[in-house]
Amino acid sequence: MASTRAATDRRTHIVGWGMAVPERVVNNHDLCTMVDTSDEWIRQRTGIVERHIAGEGETTFSLALRAAQAALEVANLDPAQLDLVVVATVTPDYAFPATACLLQDALGAEGAAAFDLSAGCSGFVYGLSVVADLIAAGGYEHGLVIGAETLSRITDWTDRNTCVLFGDGAGAVVLQANGAPGGILASVLGADGSGKDLLIQPAGGSALPASIETVQARQHTVQMDGRQVFRFATRIMPDASRRVLAQAGLSVQDVSLVIPHQANDRILQAAARNLGIEEERMYSNLSRYGNTSSASIPMALCEAIDQGLVKRDDVILLTGFGAGLTWAATVLRWSLPLPVPVPSRQMAFWRSLRYRWAQLRSRWRRWWRWADAHLFQILYDEEGRRKRRKHE
Repeated sequence: MASTRAATDRRTHIVGWGMAVPERVVNNHDLCTMVDTSDEWIRQRTGIVERHIAGEGETTFSLALRAAQAALEVANLDPAQLDLVVVATVTPDYAFPATACLLQDALGAEGAAAFDLSAGCSGFVYGLSVVADLIAAGGYEHGLVIGAETLSRITDWTDRNTCVLFGDGAGAVVLQANGAPGGILASVLGADGSGKDLLIQPAGGSALPASIETVQARQHTVQMDGRQVFRFATRIMPDASRRVLAQAGLSVQDVSLVIPHQANDRILQAAARNLGIEEERMYSNLSRYGNTSSASIPMALCEAIDQGLVKRDDVILLTGFGAGLTWAATVLRWSLPLPVPVPSRQMAFWRSLRYRWAQLRSRWRRWWRWADAHLFQILYDEEGRRKRRKHE
């Protein structure tokens, strides 16, 4: 699926960004005490040196909340102004309700629609494209897109081929409608379900419900055919990138910076060669975070901006692939002057009040539902008919 926004006067721009990672860091030497591996083996095959791992009490939601609050601060936006909250993840807190709904409640975004999106490591770009299209269509003004994962919770820590790859984290962007030039120009999304077995968490769904057997067989963890995924990734990322640039009327030479999914250093190097772009123009923070799935692209974008690698009018290419199999690419022209002004103290104070009010409101609504249920039992019978008073 291709989407082009160059012809419309209503454009979608990134106006805020933020990221969050767990405090705990697990380096390659730590992994050597868990599985038969070495720092040299991991570095040579993946390029990863360390990764952040969620601790007790940290969840996909808690990481997403921190990233979202950071992005709203940069955007200097009241959460009540949000119209859409979308969380891309393969590790939600629950199968349902959506992690996005938990986030909408915690932020105090009372008027926002909220839903999760599952497209593997391509999820953030999928979400970015969907929300950008909805905003460009005129129905919404502000959207929040988050890629957030706690992959450590579905990692087999006895499998050295996969446990060395993954980390936890979250990245978020705030999108805003604006008629100014630039913004998100075009997107390309795709999928090939015939590759479903190449990257999969087999158990836990309706195909293989949780059981003693599925737990003992470690079927609730990530299973991956690394060689097949490598071949797929090194072909599809350059192809999707060329297609999205063509949709926007641009070429590889116009690209200032590529933000790819941070999967594996060998994949990034091969993709850069196949795309015909120097590695200097392909950003990577893989060595410090590992593969964080849908969080990797927004986290890399945040760090590239903070390191001064993004300037106004730069053409930025976001490209990734993931379980499904899926792939996605978005090209945008950066429109926001950098660095952004420091948010006003008044707005920062108002947002802190909004978050506290959101907590109180959520508790009040839960209490009211409890009270209403008990009151209903007093006033109505099991068939929903109002009980008669004794004197009637």
